[in-house]
Amino acid sequence: MQKNKLTRLELFLKSAHFFRSVVIALSLIIPLLFFMAFDIMSIAPAFIFGAFLNAPSDVPGSLSRKTIGTLISIGITVTVTVLTFYLQPFYILLVAFIAIATFGLSFLSAFGFRGSLVSFSGILAIILALVVDITETTEIWQYAFLMFFGGLWYLFISIIAHKIIPKKDDDQLLSETLKLTGEYLKIRAELLISDKNRSELIQTTFGLQSQINEKHETLRELLLTSRKRSGRSHFDEKRLVIFISLVDILESVIANSWDYDHFDQLFGKDSKHLKKFSQLNNAMSEHLIKLADVIITKDEIPKKDKLKTCLANANKTIADYIEEKGLPAGREGALSMRSLHDYQKHILQEVQAIGHAIANINTASKTTIRKEEAKMFLTLQEYKVNILFQHLSFKSVIFRHALRLTITLLFAFFLGEYFEIQNAYWIMLTVLVILRPNFGLTKQRAKDRIIGTILGGIVAFGIILLTQNAIVYGAMAVISIILAFSLMQQNYRWAAFFITLNVISVYFFLQPDALSVIQYRIIDTTIGGVISFIAVYTLFPTWEAFNIKDILTNAIKKNKLYLNATKRFYENKTANEISYKLARKEAFLALSELSAAFQRITQDPKSKQVDFQLIYEIVTLNQTILSATASLGNFIYSHKTTPISKETTALFSKVNNTFSKTLSLLDNKHDVKGLSHGNIKEAKEKLKESYYNISAARDADIEAGYVKLKKEELHRLQEAHLVSNQLIWLVGLSANLYKSIQQYAKTNSK
Repeated sequence: MQKNKLTRLELFLKSAHFFRSVVIALSLIIPLLFFMAFDIMSIAPAFIFGAFLNAPSDVPGSLSRKTIGTLISIGITVTVTVLTFYLQPFYILLVAFIAIATFGLSFLSAFGFRGSLVSFSGILAIILALVVDITETTEIWQYAFLMFFGGLWYLFISIIAHKIIPKKDDDQLLSETLKLTGEYLKIRAELLISDKNRSELIQTTFGLQSQINEKHETLRELLLTSRKRSGRSHFDEKRLVIFISLVDILESVIANSWDYDHFDQLFGKDSKHLKKFSQLNNAMSEHLIKLADVIITKDEIPKKDKLKTCLANANKTIADYIEEKGLPAGREGALSMRSLHDYQKHILQEVQAIGHAIANINTASKTTIRKEEAKMFLTLQEYKVNILFQHLSFKSVIFRHALRLTITLLFAFFLGEYFEIQNAYWIMLTVLVILRPNFGLTKQRAKDRIIGTILGGIVAFGIILLTQNAIVYGAMAVISIILAFSLMQQNYRWAAFFITLNVISVYFFLQPDALSVIQYRIIDTTIGGVISFIAVYTLFPTWEAFNIKDILTNAIKKNKLYLNATKRFYENKTANEISYKLARKEAFLALSELSAAFQRITQDPKSKQVDFQLIYEIVTLNQTILSATASLGNFIYSHKTTPISKETTALFSKVNNTFSKTLSLLDNKHDVKGLSHGNIKEAKEKLKESYYNISAARDADIEAGYVKLKKEELHRLQEAHLVSNQLIWLVGLSANLYKSIQQYAKTNSK
């Protein structure tokens, strides 16, 4: 237990989050000490605010995007601060400016995560400017000048930190992705042997898939763009090997989402054979989580003995099953376990590749990605003005959030003005920090902010009673600001706790009555939290169940494109490999977006979770369809296959046509022109017959004494079994999706 605590502490202190928080703290403390040393503290607040306000835009990404984002943030924060100062004497104009600026800046969220942080900095600058009493033009421009250079100072410190440890963000993201992937494998191990809570476990996998895909997208930008700029280095190649293996693991896992009900029928609900495969999954999960820690701590690579033992046990249990059931009675179960074994063996190879890369073993041969290909697989955020115009609609989540935030901030401003609340800007700050586009996140942040502030106030109260030592409060101010920034994205409750300690520590030096500060901070934070919660529930609420249609349509479109790309890849691997991989990537991202939307539905109030079971069924069907298509594609990619048959083409066409009909229910403009496919029942029978003929030939060989199965014959048997099963399954799945969408379209047309 003690060792685990020490390991967690080491991981935290060596994390990129802690490193970035130290950089931010240094950017604030160094100028403060400088101004104190030269007795020019009067100009310190403007400079420090300039550094502080522009720190949020410093998030993982390419250095060029970080730099441009920070420079834009500097320009915005300085501009809105100057305008706020000039308009403060004119109340009506000030209110109008706060409304227009808040609404306009909120729209920057359309440019992704970095855009939302620049937006946050701009609105925060307005709120902080309301606290400063400056009206003279000379003072205003002096303040602006100092803010500008404070922002440049932070950018300078950030770039220096990046040059010192350039790959800190890469390693942190790789570590977090490894951990999430390990957790995902653990859930899949439970799914294999548990039939009691599969629905809950599947919902958990939706959230994990979404999180992992988000990490993958950020890693693509970090690793592939840096590779394009600076060429190859051994350490870059190591990280690229790890990333490629992580992508392969996720795609392989999704491609092998088994029909668990069929497994229950085939092996029984308490199968000793499936438990061996579950144990192997768990072993790989534990190994990945340990490797995630090693990337940060630089400790020794964990041993692979348990992995080898579990793989051997899984391989042995297939022979045990055949001996127990006999052939041909046990053939279907044996083939299913052989496919499961091949999939897990592939995952294990990727896990070992990751271990080799971390251990500095040269695996550069795996990273033969041409620059042109790398560019095709990047999904970089676009920064075109027309993106903003696309959201000028009440249907847009960003538009509604911008309107909601504007009204709520104005209400908080009027509330403070009317009741003459001391430090009323704290209410506005709380609203800005807590109010999010969706209900679930706003509710959680409001809860965390209030609890963290109360706990911080209680601890600060105890410290004030114990000591009035300035050194203690100075040290607490430094430590708390570092810990607050470290935990901001990881644990907001504790971040709020340390922010409160920091505020009380700073106020100790500014005014003697620090106890009243605690009281006002708790009250103002609670008021801000309650206002935010009411606003997100009543002001143009965004209930995910009513906004999932476009995301759902896109997921089905991408599934259709992926299916057709898989068919073309089956026909000609050489000519269609890149297009197949691109279609696969787009389908996985679309599924991730759909999974994230479903997760948001689960966080909404029960009364707003309209058609929850139906949407869950549709999301699950999309997941299963993607899995079945990916399973086909993976087999085609990794095996030498026979020429595609007429019956196989017919089934591909049938599924494609069902997708088209399904999309026409969601989008009237979708082209429903179908592909000819002939008699599907006959095509199914012929595919099954092909598999039975190969099986019969194999039975004849066994009877003749030819027990040993050649690799080529095994692959032919697997291909016949997998292609027929997966395509017939896809025909049924797509039909079920069509029926579910029919029902969804009816209930949502009322």
